[in-house]
Amino acid sequence: MTIKQRFLLTIFLLTPFEVFCSEDEIFNLNILVYNTHGLPEIFIDDNPKMRFPIIGEKTQDYNISLLQEDYSHHEELSSGLGKLSLTYRGEMGTLLCPFCTGSGLTSIFNLPVGWLIDVENKTYEHCSGWLIGANDCFAYKGFQLIKVTPPNKKEFYILNTHMDAGRRDSDRGAREKQLEHIVSVIKQKTEMKALIVAGDLNLNSKDPRDMGLLKKFKEELTLIDTFKNIQINKKWSVLDYILLKQGEDVKFKINSVGEDKSFLTDEGPLSDHPALSIDLSIY
Repeated sequence: MTIKQRFLLTIFLLTPFEVFCSEDEIFNLNILVYNTHGLPEIFIDDNPKMRFPIIGEKTQDYNISLLQEDYSHHEELSSGLGKLSLTYRGEMGTLLCPFCTGSGLTSIFNLPVGWLIDVENKTYEHCSGWLIGANDCFAYKGFQLIKVTPPNKKEFYILNTHMDAGRRDSDRGAREKQLEHIVSVIKQKTEMKALIVAGDLNLNSKDPRDMGLLKKFKEELTLIDTFKNIQINKKWSVLDYILLKQGEDVKFKINSVGEDKSFLTDEGPLSDHPALSIDLSIY
């Protein structure tokens, strides 16, 4: 072998895999969307120290896990993660409000070598409830805007969010402002890109006013509801969503959507929300 041949072989071995990917390559992704019910133990009547390591383990079955309410038990969650899992947490609050929590958003990635992730955390400008209602202002709720770049360099975006809870008019008004915040950021940064919006939107499928907000939001961003005709266990209120839109250079093909019932253990469910899953082909 000549010196030149050795040099070329070294370049081949050290060059990142994405250089050799075909632009027409199709990638498959499976995504979990899950509100983990991670409030401090004083506010819940189960055993989060048992639940959260199991939730962490289950994220290893997914390329991307978009979690909400990861407030007080992140250490236990982390104990169940894979050694190579990448974790990005949302805003963590401020010393100006010692009683406030962070956003509770956590995004976990188990992706092959060659995928690039960039996460931008945003805090909502409006909330409802300090000492009344759902007390949402004590949490720095917001969203994570995630730019995902596969090996073929055709990027798309994922937005993980947890919106204001409660059924009062002020709660619904806060949710409306939060949706407007998302629309403003998306139109500024990613308008022509493929997009997935997922999380606990707290838009109740049985409330016509909430459904009016969802309809307007989907129309403004040309989103479709991937669970529109999917029946979730009737024990759950429908508050969690996976919405998507196609991009100019990236398309999504939905292979399957549904509830991951492995999160319903013999000891009971791992949260008070369903575990939503979607399997996509991206091309």
